[in-house]
Amino acid sequence: MSRDIQLKERWEKVVSQLSHQFAEGDDNLDLDSIIYLIGVQELGKVHNKFKKDEKLNLMHIAICRLLEPYGFYEFDYFDNEGWPHYKVKEELPPLKAGEQSVLMKEAIVNYFLEREFID
Repeated sequence: MSRDIQLKERWEKVVSQLSHQFAEGDDNLDLDSIIYLIGVQELGKVHNKFKKDEKLNLMHIAICRLLEPYGFYEFDYFDNEGWPHYKVKEELPPLKAGEQSVLMKEAIVNYFLEREFID
């Protein structure tokens, strides 16, 4: 099976399972929503209500965590409130929107494979 087809199937499985678990109604979660959920998971405060700026910070945490295995970020420390902080190891190369989306989907699939959420 080609890598692209496998990624597409695994991505659809992630979206389906997360949407079933977290989405209200018939809509599937989008990429940003999944990134947000990963940020909440990484913070570990799943029952908190977050302000708008905190939601952006959660998405930043998720992106850093997702791109850490690719060598772009490195975990640095937890602050006094338990928020993880990352440092940039290598700047992301300029990517077109489609390339960026594929990179994030691949990183998300790998994240959930590591956690055995999907197989």
